[in-house]
Amino acid sequence: MSPLGKLLVIGFGPGDMEHITKRALDALAESEVIIGYNTYVDLIRPLLNGQEIVRTGMTEEVSRAQEAVRQAEMGKKVAVISSGDAGVYGMAGLVYEVLMQKGWRREDGVEVEVVPGISAIQSCASLLGAPVMHDACTISLSDHLTPWETIVKRVEAAASADFVIALYNPRSGRRTRQIVETQSILLRYRDPQTPVGLVKSAYRDRQQVIVTTLEDMLNHDIGMLTTVIIGNSSTMVYDGLIVTPRGYQRKYTLGATEQALKPHQRLRTEAEPWSLGAEEDRALNASQTGAAPAVPAPAGAGGTAPAPSASGAAAVATQARPQAVAAVQAGAAPASLAAEALSRLAAGGKLPGEASARWNGQAPAVSVAGTAAVAGAAATAGTATGSFGKPALFEVGVSPGVGNKKFTARQMALLAEVAGDEGELEYTPDHQIVLRVPCADPEELVGRLRDERFIVMPIGDVFKVKACDFCNMEKDDAVPVAEHLQVVLGGLQAPKETSIALNGCGMACYGAVLEDIGIVYRKGGYDLFLGGKKFGRNAHAAQPVAEGIPGDQITDIVENVIAEYKEKGHPNERFHKFFKRVGVVAGFRHEDAPAIVEVNAVCGD
Repeated sequence: MSPLGKLLVIGFGPGDMEHITKRALDALAESEVIIGYNTYVDLIRPLLNGQEIVRTGMTEEVSRAQEAVRQAEMGKKVAVISSGDAGVYGMAGLVYEVLMQKGWRREDGVEVEVVPGISAIQSCASLLGAPVMHDACTISLSDHLTPWETIVKRVEAAASADFVIALYNPRSGRRTRQIVETQSILLRYRDPQTPVGLVKSAYRDRQQVIVTTLEDMLNHDIGMLTTVIIGNSSTMVYDGLIVTPRGYQRKYTLGATEQALKPHQRLRTEAEPWSLGAEEDRALNASQTGAAPAVPAPAGAGGTAPAPSASGAAAVATQARPQAVAAVQAGAAPASLAAEALSRLAAGGKLPGEASARWNGQAPAVSVAGTAAVAGAAATAGTATGSFGKPALFEVGVSPGVGNKKFTARQMALLAEVAGDEGELEYTPDHQIVLRVPCADPEELVGRLRDERFIVMPIGDVFKVKACDFCNMEKDDAVPVAEHLQVVLGGLQAPKETSIALNGCGMACYGAVLEDIGIVYRKGGYDLFLGGKKFGRNAHAAQPVAEGIPGDQITDIVENVIAEYKEKGHPNERFHKFFKRVGVVAGFRHEDAPAIVEVNAVCGD
């Protein structure tokens, strides 16, 4: 083991004790520190024997990985836990990414061991029967880290290539449309009666297994703990179980004890007319004879389709699909479907005549003139480029002012011009428009926006200054403070996205007291509130820490609070958690709120 310590990235499977591997059990036992998501720590708690535990909630994956690396570099054995397999949508990749950012090398850095576990596609498939017996893929429908356009392309490619598909993270309290859009895409390629399995909490106390169809799947409960497995064109249901044939019926008669093809014949090219070798032989024969190559239909052993038993025939007949499926038409070979999938990926997942191509990987179905225009734009683009030499996608927030909520016609016209056909505009609850646009010269674009008197703000983990509209600027005494805070603090990098909100009167109708840092102008002075949490099951208002602060002192006090947070806050640590952890910020003491009953909800993100 490295003298720096060791990182054990452990997948503990679906969650019950019987399905955790022996190596995972040993790795947990030898670890000094256990780091994981709250629910996962609870699942494995019976296996722990006094180790230090670091547990955090959703969206805190980065801080968990960073803390694990920090403790390992101090010489400790650290276990980072994931349900399922740590290398499948788990923590393994993120741990390596954090190490890469630090310049880690295998030969002299902390030792890393990834302990495999049973992933959801495997545990859920075992409860459904044998749905993943042929080529399959996993797709996460969570668009928190992956652009939705990218997910759409992957769903389209998998659907058109007739993969069995396992959908992870299909729906949450906030993400409800993704599974609906995915079903719509799949129905363009698959028969509505395609078997679908829904497994919730596999091998846990509240396990639920449902066998349904593609057209009826949304009539059942689907949430964050559900894995959705969608069959391919040959998948069938038999006695309540989902089975995807591997293809043995092409060569074998499954109800016979003696096969027409002997063992030494079964791997010959002539016994596999659908194979690449057979295709090459036909092409060679055609080139020699001058005739077009014939492509025989797949046959069973001895050149004829095997006759199933009566019971087998009845089972298959109940699953027969009279409709022709768009992506699995008669005569379509798997090779052609795979080629189509690759071509669709190259074309942004869209076929000619469908919706306009997306920016990433676009191949729009436009006129020759339109194609030339796109090519010309690419040829004259600046140095800021993304993949394949295209201008990078630039993202920025714009607003007409801290308190001013009114956009002028010229400002709106500029935004429309800048966004064009390839960009997008998103209005946010913070009275800010997020502009996303391919841009080769961000500095020039920001200059144009500022010339039109926009406030231009970066997106991400920065300090955001926002305010009410000061009753349509009729109560504008606090406007100078808001504008000063914007100039001094707006857009500065923060440990985590942080809101500094100001209300222009004691009515506080803008809700500043719910934000990370809230300021309320009242009776000629300013009241200060720290540590609000606006969203979540344990949302709470900020704590009132001072009243009647003079106008010439409030900005210095807020700046001191921000400076201490920037200096002492952990990466990805929200301000309310920082305030509670350190206890005192800029002289203001944190007071514990009354105890609340925590509900470990799993329906949200």
